[in-house]
Amino acid sequence: MSASTRKKVLRKCKIRGRVLKTDALDEILSFVSRFQGPDEDEAIDLLLDELELESQKSTIIEKESAHRVVSRLLEADAAVEESSDPCPAGSSAIRVVDAFLVPKFRYDPIRKQFYEHTGSLPLHGDASAKAALYRDRFLLLSQRLSRDQNFSKPAFESEFSHFGSCEISPIQSLVGQTGRRWVMGVISQLEDGHFYLEDLTASVEINLSNAKITTGFFSENTIVVAEGEMLVEGIFQVLTCGFPPLEDRDKSLRQLAGHDFFGAGTLTKEETIRLADMERKAVNDMFVILSDIWLDNEEAMGKLETVLDGFESVEVVPSLFVFMGNFSSHPCNLAFHAYSTLRSQFGKLGQMIAAHPRLTEHSKFLFIPGPDDAGPSTVLPRCALPKYLTEELQNHIPNAIFSSNPCRVKFYTQEIVFFRQDMLYRMRRSCLMPPSIEETDDPFQHLVATITHQSHLCPLPLTVQPIIWNYDHCLYLYPTPHTIVLGDKSQQKAFKYTGITCFNTGSFSTDSTFVAYRPCSQEVELSAL
Repeated sequence: MSASTRKKVLRKCKIRGRVLKTDALDEILSFVSRFQGPDEDEAIDLLLDELELESQKSTIIEKESAHRVVSRLLEADAAVEESSDPCPAGSSAIRVVDAFLVPKFRYDPIRKQFYEHTGSLPLHGDASAKAALYRDRFLLLSQRLSRDQNFSKPAFESEFSHFGSCEISPIQSLVGQTGRRWVMGVISQLEDGHFYLEDLTASVEINLSNAKITTGFFSENTIVVAEGEMLVEGIFQVLTCGFPPLEDRDKSLRQLAGHDFFGAGTLTKEETIRLADMERKAVNDMFVILSDIWLDNEEAMGKLETVLDGFESVEVVPSLFVFMGNFSSHPCNLAFHAYSTLRSQFGKLGQMIAAHPRLTEHSKFLFIPGPDDAGPSTVLPRCALPKYLTEELQNHIPNAIFSSNPCRVKFYTQEIVFFRQDMLYRMRRSCLMPPSIEETDDPFQHLVATITHQSHLCPLPLTVQPIIWNYDHCLYLYPTPHTIVLGDKSQQKAFKYTGITCFNTGSFSTDSTFVAYRPCSQEVELSAL
């Protein structure tokens, strides 16, 4: 093994803040010696990434850790070589990820890296789980903001170093300070009628009456970046208020050190390139998305049959049909007693789909529950529809998929998030002030700006929309997905925001609207009968 390779390994370890023991270094060098040229650098980086995950509690790398990781990588390499299948398992065109199977990651502000939560996640968390929900949301946006050049502290002081710089001050440091300061915090109502800005250090009462705001819905529970000054009364007078700036998806991915935030599994560089190439060629693939399919409404079922007849006769049938709730015109609450009828209506839906042989054979069918569908509660994320209701349908359509709300779908390399919730109405109801009309007066664009900048599908107060504390990460939009599909009963809309394709399907039973989406080109066809 050359001295240059030895120096290269030691240098890369030093950059990562790791200390190698001599016997661990020998173990690493024996592994790296199998590779030549540019593959050598990739092998070193991959090995060190795995070692960081293996030994997170210590900066010293022992021989045992190095040996375990090397053995694991050699076994994986051997398994790939033995496999004769050109399309490896898990790399199929469409992969559906249930929200409850999404891995949970937490950010360590000291070591400035994410680590995966490996313990159990009970549905009924204790008080610390609720505190962790807010802390994790804040740290997620805080680490993203720290990389924004407008909000980072200059590395070297100079007469121009503060020009255009908006360094974030901890709220605790505002006491006794004069002049304008930038702070970041979550808006909360600690007293009736009095709003505060909280970060991990302290809280301060704020006055938003003269604040100039950016695009979006500013409600309680949203995290904001605000410029203002402390008044004599101890109130922070907000002059400018906006959401933390977005970060490019590729830049976010580089910070994750190979972690799989989406939940569809990690891919090697070669698999990613191959799947991206297959995605570019999949020009005929299409998703048909409908929301509010009332099975107890004859008119709605007639319209659905018209849609299925139309797609049955096209040259290339859609790859995926997404049926989002509600599946009944009446809320399935304590006053609802027609579950056996609803079960038979699902069976009739199965018969209707089975009557279209081309769709049954070549298309997949994904069912996502709505806010008023049958389930344990209205809390998010919602589990899949009960098996009792869907059993008859599954007898007719064996390849039907029943997933959670929200739900994630990976199409080759493209990440798509589906969420059925009437968010627009609820966000507007929860606003602390009228949204700014300076850039746009379209409420849907304000909604898209809010959820993308918050990196969260539902940044409403928990009193308005309860969330399972331990599963709040299932609603994260970080790194930003390629496409966000909202099932909202409001007007059908599509909007491309900072490279993210966002659209609302509208209500099929009410407005006869649905969407045909081509993931290859991210083309959205707003359709109606």
